[in-house]
Amino acid sequence: MRTVASAFILSLVAVVLIGMVSEMPRFGGSANPALATTYPRYTGSAISDTGAQNIVTAIVLDYRGFDTLGETTVLFTAILAATLALTATKGKTSDSGK
Repeated sequence: MRTVASAFILSLVAVVLIGMVSEMPRFGGSANPALATTYPRYTGSAISDTGAQNIVTAIVLDYRGFDTLGETTVLFTAILAATLALTATKGKTSDSGK
């Protein structure tokens, strides 16, 4: 009985996913919302909307700030760890010769 129920649920999920994919716009097509609305909005008014110095900073930190919060946290942590690792070994000598 469990096998039949599992097969039914998987089939239902597959049908839903195939239906969703068939409704998506073609990749790179002119009807794709990313090309039709997002790209012109970001490149056309990013600097004036955000007051940033360059367009990359405006898009990454202002428009997509919540998306990239995790990435920014990872980068900050990596820089902090590298700095701590480099300053912790600065000035120390090796005791391997004793």
